Amino acid sequence: MNRYVLLLLTLLPVIDPCAQPTENKSTIQITGSLRDQLEQIAQTAQGRVGVAATLLETGESVDLRGEEQFPMQSVYKFPIGMAALHLIDQGKLSLSQKVHVAPAEYVSERQHSPLRDKHPKGADVTVEELLRYAVSESDGSASDVLMRLVGGSNVIMDYLKTFGVMGVVVANTEKEIGGDNAVQYRNWAKPNEIIELLKALQNGLGLSASSRALLLRLMTDTQTGLKRLKGLLPAETIVAHKTGTSWTIDGVTAATNDVGLITLPNGKHVAIAVFVSDAKTDQATREGVIAKVAKAVWDAWK
Repeated sequence: MNRYVLLLLTLLPVIDPCAQPTENKSTIQITGSLRDQLEQIAQTAQGRVGVAATLLETGESVDLRGEEQFPMQSVYKFPIGMAALHLIDQGKLSLSQKVHVAPAEYVSERQHSPLRDKHPKGADVTVEELLRYAVSESDGSASDVLMRLVGGSNVIMDYLKTFGVMGVVVANTEKEIGGDNAVQYRNWAKPNEIIELLKALQNGLGLSASSRALLLRLMTDTQTGLKRLKGLLPAETIVAHKTGTSWTIDGVTAATNDVGLITLPNGKHVAIAVFVSDAKTDQATREGVIAKVAKAVWDAWK
């Protein structure tokens, strides 16, 4: 285990799942004020905004449309990555295993795929490289190959059920999503359910210590969505996150998303999910909504 992973594990310690939430008058006031802020921020999106956030050490939570369904887009690479790492822990896959990716498996030219762009005639890559492409670079082709390797969407869904997560649906490949705009709505999540999955990752549930460390590193290293959850936070803030973005069609963008784990200055941790759906504003405004939500949560709980 290298020094970077050791540092990351120190900054993102496992939270005691038996810890009881603490709540007093001040906590209730803070949460109520925070929710009012989130409602005001959401209005600027000119769309539907779903938010869920939990301060993991205390159980304090706030949500906005937390039980509604939102299209995930590439956020769904987070549960796909978890499922693949679970199979690695079981010995059914290995990080060093070489996988052939045929050109027929590549997503369309309209979709994001650094793997396809680098190897247009196909490639032989390791499972670890596929994870990096899919999670850190949000590569649609790599994500589809991982889904094939784990055994399809049903295997991923069964894995999610082991955490009691029923409100996250991984149903289609990226290639299928790219072929029909309506398909993205079949791959949805409830913000509150994404929080449960983030809790599982933070608490070390369902993954070995080494697999958990790898996934956190890949999510921390991601270069997509730098103006979303991270946008208004101090530059040194550790944010392990996964973004998701759709095309804009007829002036409407179905999905501008970011979910992840934020380490606060006091050493505590926030699990947060922000989904901006069917919005009529430009990218800067949509991303600004996510950044302002994260900053409001940061200010309330730091």
